Amino acid sequence: MTKSILFNYGPLFSLSLLPFSLTAQSDPRPNVVVILVDDMGYSDIGCYGGEIPTPNLDQLAENGIRFRNFHNTARSCPSRASLITGLYQHQTGIGMMTTEGTSNFDFGVQGYRGYLNKNSVTIAEVLKNAGYHTFMTGKWHLGSDSLYKRPLQRGFDRFYGSYQGAFSYFDPKGIRCLIDGADTIRAPKGFYTTDAFTDKAIKFIKEKKDKNPFFLYLAYNAPHWPLHAKDEDIKKFVGKYMKGWDQLRKERLERQIEIGLFEKDIVLSDRDSRVRPWSEVSEEQKILSDYRMAVYAAQIYAVDYNVGKLVKYLKETNQFDNTLIMFLSDNGACAEPYHEFGGGQQSEINNPEKSGAISYGIGWANLSNTPLRLYKNNATEGGIATPFIAHWPNKIKSMKGKFTDTPGHLLNIMPTILEATGASYPHIYDGHTIQPLEGHSLMKTFLTGEQETPEYQYFEHSYNCAVIKGEWKAISRIGTGRWELYNLKNDRNELHNVADEHHELLIDMINHWNAWAERCHVTNKGQRSKNSYD
Repeated sequence: MTKSILFNYGPLFSLSLLPFSLTAQSDPRPNVVVILVDDMGYSDIGCYGGEIPTPNLDQLAENGIRFRNFHNTARSCPSRASLITGLYQHQTGIGMMTTEGTSNFDFGVQGYRGYLNKNSVTIAEVLKNAGYHTFMTGKWHLGSDSLYKRPLQRGFDRFYGSYQGAFSYFDPKGIRCLIDGADTIRAPKGFYTTDAFTDKAIKFIKEKKDKNPFFLYLAYNAPHWPLHAKDEDIKKFVGKYMKGWDQLRKERLERQIEIGLFEKDIVLSDRDSRVRPWSEVSEEQKILSDYRMAVYAAQIYAVDYNVGKLVKYLKETNQFDNTLIMFLSDNGACAEPYHEFGGGQQSEINNPEKSGAISYGIGWANLSNTPLRLYKNNATEGGIATPFIAHWPNKIKSMKGKFTDTPGHLLNIMPTILEATGASYPHIYDGHTIQPLEGHSLMKTFLTGEQETPEYQYFEHSYNCAVIKGEWKAISRIGTGRWELYNLKNDRNELHNVADEHHELLIDMINHWNAWAERCHVTNKGQRSKNSYD
């Protein structure tokens, strides 16, 4: 019996791209896996120029498609909100952060409530309604202070992870505890989040009782601080960063040019002014700093190892070829707490009791984002650009191993999954009117490398805002009235402000940003003043 499918899309959606016939076999729909890492920089993995060995991610890239220009929201929970709903984060109620513990990010206005509102629908809710099994392991960070804000109440059949933002890799507890389903549990001996989240995800897949496809949202907390990694992994990297951030940034850029990520004329952004040349750092501090970067590298290495473990299971069970896998980061590299050598005492690294900002510092964050400028929280490319890999052997063939310049955004993930699975986006869900999708499907890009794209992309987080129109990008900070303009095609690193040369274009982009901000509830905590350019 033919299934009737209704899609709530505008003119960008094409039924001709539907990658399967629902009448061809009992259930030919693909499994879907979204792998999200936390605070990883643009160049940290091998297939984007990094020296950290990531053979499993590199293999996905080599047999899938990589995006040069994929964007997030610059911060953890807003990115998660946008990814899981296909809406701008303010439309979901998470314009800033989520409320957790004593931190209250409910500012009493629509765009800033600190949790996912009921006028948004999650990928899990949509796919569950379409007959999919829906699993999540890892970091939720979308609200949890009442029951209806949690994963099991937002469409997931099974959940294992933490509701909160940062937590111990070895022993999550207290408010930053480990959750299995709806129950708080203590981590067993030998626990490590990256391993545990993967193992539990595989277990969920194994335990499903029918042949219906599954959706897995695997949201690692790695490599977000605190610096926690397994000793055997850290040993692989100790001493490898004694070259320092200056030399390693140059080497990463050379590899990026060699693999075709950037053209030969790309210019490396300047070293952060808050960071000394590596040659001026004391020998003692070099050793300490090398160890911090080694722990960070080990965190990414563990992610890659576990991606390989999941891939191996899918291959062994003959599910790999018809599984759409997407991999990305929630923001650019994190420089918090904005100290040259990082946060926390050296003795706090790998302390299971610690879950705070024990981090690797501005110098290494600068390396992680090679060659881009600035970091997480910023609207510069160093804040919002992420690696994005899509892999689907049954469908991604002509673009196998290639890069695409098609611009992408977290908003695109929901519509892409809808087109791949044939699930329909609701107008009404659970008695609530659902906001129309903001994103568009990337299936055409996956299949051909081409794509009709929206004319504009918009950004705002923590007062930092931007608008992208084709190759042009305007950046500002709310309340300053000052805007910068960059040509991303010729100046991806945003080194040359050309606002004065293109005044009319900039005015047009600012006007569009203001209209978007009004429509999408960007209210500056209820007090947004008109942002203009003189």
